[in-house]
Amino acid sequence: MRLLERMRKEWFMVGIVLAIAGAKLEPSIGVNGGPLKPEITVSYIAVATIFFNSGLSLKTEFTDSRLHASSCVFCSHFNQGSWWK
Repeated sequence: MRLLERMRKEWFMVGIVLAIAGAKLEPSIGVNGGPLKPEITVSYIAVATIFFNSGLSLKTEFTDSRLHASSCVFCSHFNQGSWWK
C-alpha cells in the first residue's frame, strides 16, 4: 500500500519515467515524419499548451484588469479612428 501511495504522490515523475522508457523501446514513433509529427506537435501544440496553462494560473484580479484595459484600448482606438472619416 505504501508504494501505491508514493506513486500517487509522485505521479508526474512516474509519467516522465514511463515516457522515457517508451521512447527508449520504440524511438521510431517520435522521429521527424513519424506518427507523432514532432515538427508540428512540439512547435505549435506544446507551446500553445504551455501558454494556456500559464494563463490558467493567473489570478482573476489580474486577468479582469487586463481584460478591462484591453477593451478600453480597443474602444478608444475604434472611436478615435472614426473621428477622422
